Amino acid sequence: MRAGLGEIYPRLWRFALSLTGDTDRAADLAQSTALRAIEQADKFQPGTHLDRWLFVMARRLWLNDMRSAKLRPVTDPDALEEDRLAAPLPAPETNIFAREVFEKVMELKQEQRVTVVLVYVEGYTYQEAADMLDVPIGTVMSRLATARKKLQKATGDQKASAR
Repeated sequence: MRAGLGEIYPRLWRFALSLTGDTDRAADLAQSTALRAIEQADKFQPGTHLDRWLFVMARRLWLNDMRSAKLRPVTDPDALEEDRLAAPLPAPETNIFAREVFEKVMELKQEQRVTVVLVYVEGYTYQEAADMLDVPIGTVMSRLATARKKLQKATGDQKASAR
């Protein structure tokens, strides 16, 4: 469990960031999820996907926190740490582009943001994302379509303002 957690932790943190919209709260959520996973390691079924198990656990912890504290997620793209957004050692242009794209993704509504991260960043199928989010597959498809339109509009607006 501990070895698997170490490997998946950067992805877990990124998923937590998509839920919380805040780097500090994402770190807290990722740590809480890791702790819970270690405490409940006996409930994990070997041979299944540890990452999916962790993402579902993180989402449930986040929902419980939101319900109990009645908090609304706050998105502050300026607070994002650039070195955590892109893969290590890419070209500088890739880091800049990844940051710009991630900032636009972080401006989406939470439901769309989480779905985009699961499907486009983590590479899960629509059905896998639907299962993790406990929503119908049509909801995943709708959220992605809406997010794509918003991201295209944001990119289009950016190009238009640069002229």
